[in-house]
Amino acid sequence: MSNVKLAVVYYSSTGTNHKMAETAAAAAKEAGAEVKVLKVPELAPEEAIAANAGWKAHYESTRDVPTATAADLEWADAIIFSVPTRFGNVPSQFKQFLDTMGGLWAQGKTVNKVVSAMSSAQNPHGGQEATILSLYTSMYHWGAIVVAPGYTDQVLFGAGGNPYGTSVTAVEGGTIDDAAIAAIQHQAKRVVTIAGWLKKGQA
Repeated sequence: MSNVKLAVVYYSSTGTNHKMAETAAAAAKEAGAEVKVLKVPELAPEEAIAANAGWKAHYESTRDVPTATAADLEWADAIIFSVPTRFGNVPSQFKQFLDTMGGLWAQGKTVNKVVSAMSSAQNPHGGQEATILSLYTSMYHWGAIVVAPGYTDQVLFGAGGNPYGTSVTAVEGGTIDDAAIAAIQHQAKRVVTIAGWLKKGQA
């Protein structure tokens, strides 16, 4: 059986979710997965980005990260999404990306993809859980199999105890603490493990 193919798809303005995506990717590779780290297209005008030094710096530093496409999602056995919260929902950039996947969905190519999600906000109760749950609603429409971390490991409690997906408080520069890193690593390995079981069962 071939290795699990994992797409880690993120949107990040100043770096937090990029760091989360990279952390998940590294853990998934350690678990034996073939991994792609992909960003969704930026919709904000250049002048808005230029007006925020942190946003501009991150935008420039990640120009070479490949942009996610329908072909990438079709390729993947599993997908981990990482997005910041915007008023308790996903950012418009990410929603636009999901909305362009209608063709993939209509062909039944999102069915039985293993999916999981992570999020961030500027404070500990800034809408991370609502953001993840709203994203999962779309995944139910896709016919995907949601694999949340739940309370399957003690590391989840150290990172705040979010059972829906790892969530962090965003700080300048996108750094995340060791507890969040451990939770992301556990979540990614859990996704790869369960996707592997499913892939083996379908073989």
